[in-house]
Amino acid sequence: MPRIFIVMPAYNAGENLRRTYADIPPDLRHDLLLVDDCSRDDTVAIAGELGIPVIRHERNLGYGGNQKTCYRTALSCSAEFVAMLHPDFQYDPKALPRLLEPLLAGDADFAFGSRMAETGSASRGGMPAHKLYINRLFCELQNRQLGVRFSEHFSGFRAFTAELLRTVPFERFSNDFLFDPQMVYSSLSHGSRFAEIPIPTRYEETSSTMGLRKGAKFLLEMVRHMATYALHRRGWVSSPLYAPRAGWRQPGVETKTPPAAS
Repeated sequence: MPRIFIVMPAYNAGENLRRTYADIPPDLRHDLLLVDDCSRDDTVAIAGELGIPVIRHERNLGYGGNQKTCYRTALSCSAEFVAMLHPDFQYDPKALPRLLEPLLAGDADFAFGSRMAETGSASRGGMPAHKLYINRLFCELQNRQLGVRFSEHFSGFRAFTAELLRTVPFERFSNDFLFDPQMVYSSLSHGSRFAEIPIPTRYEETSSTMGLRKGAKFLLEMVRHMATYALHRRGWVSSPLYAPRAGWRQPGVETKTPPAAS
């Protein structure tokens, strides 16, 4: 069996960590890692009770900074594939095998779960109307810019090959929420193959979410990021986050059939 790491970037996730762990398929629990970003609750204590290895940041490094520790550690432990699972139970751990399937088959380098692939799924799962609108708007803008047809760009349920993580300069990415779109853009610029997996939407009171200030800051950073990428593609500026303009090629994109309702 290839070595698969399941990494969990955590911040105040104690309330949902047990539920998340319980739904991880047993055969994927061999290499788990929780990176705690200086939580103020009992996240670390609960992870210890569950036997999950923990790295704890002494100060809060942000969502992107947390992911950097996750991937850096997984690669240092000879991981061949790495899946990111938020421990707040917003994404279904039972979907991990489907997320990893196209990578294990050699059909993709980057797989992500889409809450928007099935019509009406996001609304039924409780995604607030304003988040749904913003998600759709930026998805359309980014699809046009990148020449892809993803149904979502903001999903945090992702899996990568180790080769991709060694290729993209993720250590240069933002330490904040902009890390996720930078990972997509950089991976596409390096010609990575993508697979989109339909997943259910789960918005609960205990799920983590951006506040108004953080959300506004993220959207402004997104606009600036997209402008920088456009200038890079045209050769007007050179950004170390993306492959050289001459090296860019159209990526492969695969969409999996939605699973049968359970």
